Amino acid sequence: MYENDMKIIERAQNGSKEDMTKLIEDNSRLVWSIVRRFNGRGYDIEDLYQIGSIGLIKAIQRFDTSFEVRLSTYAVPYILGEIKRFIRDDGPVKVSRGLKDLYKSIIEVQKEYISKKGREPTLRRNCTNFKNIKRRDYFSFGYK
Repeated sequence: MYENDMKIIERAQNGSKEDMTKLIEDNSRLVWSIVRRFNGRGYDIEDLYQIGSIGLIKAIQRFDTSFEVRLSTYAVPYILGEIKRFIRDDGPVKVSRGLKDLYKSIIEVQKEYISKKGREPTLRRNCTNFKNIKRRDYFSFGYK
């Protein structure tokens, strides 16, 4: 069975639409199981399924049959990644990943300071606690 799966994957990678369709259909329950994790976040579940299926297709295309791993195991991060990317990037205002990471860093520094000192840190204190935060970056998030 495992060897037959590898042959189907190889044929799908070489352009066989029938084999690609078979792999997608055979793994649709996997995609649905991942999509259900994102239910209730304001997105149509059918849309998330389609996006998850794109992740599955990418996994099929990039899968190395010499790996000692099943396609379903290999595909999970691709499916999750596509869905998370869609949710992250789907907004009226596009915020760069760098700014989002910077914001997360600022929040982490603030939480750490509050847990140690029991009060909100000042701008100067945040900037000295976290060397990568520049004053102008900090102000761009509305902090004073």
